[in-house]
Amino acid sequence: VVSGINTGPNLGSDITYSGTVSAAMEGVVSGVPAIAISLADYYEWDFLYAASFAARLARRVLRVGLESDVLLNVNVPRGRRADIKGVKVTRLGRREYNDELIRRKDPFGRDYYWIGGKPPGGAGEPGTDLHAVAGGYVSVTPIELDLTNHALIEQIAGWGLTA
Repeated sequence: VVSGINTGPNLGSDITYSGTVSAAMEGVVSGVPAIAISLADYYEWDFLYAASFAARLARRVLRVGLESDVLLNVNVPRGRRADIKGVKVTRLGRREYNDELIRRKDPFGRDYYWIGGKPPGGAGEPGTDLHAVAGGYVSVTPIELDLTNHALIEQIAGWGLTA
């Protein structure tokens, strides 16, 4: 499964909101190798390079294989092919969200609320997808579907929770 090309980044915690990544997750659930690919900019896109990279990566995955519980999340930085410095295999960074709840009126005078604000930010620390893309690199992040914090299982089990 190759999901995308999404117009806008799916970096760091964005993946929990992403239809592009969710479609790739469905491939993983079905036992099919999966790639989610996004253009990491909201306004400037080079679909040709992103498609070419996705095709090359998909051929590599088919030839070499990929663990059945993993998808590859790919973010292509803004700019043309000549501007891209290379590829980095990364871990997920942490996005900074600046959402605002904006009250508006519909055509009938009823209130509704719009989530707006500035686009998410965060340069990320070295080794993250955010850092790679900010530096002009394509990021390739292997993602597992198991979001469990295994380190906390015993601690929370010790809380003595009851039904």
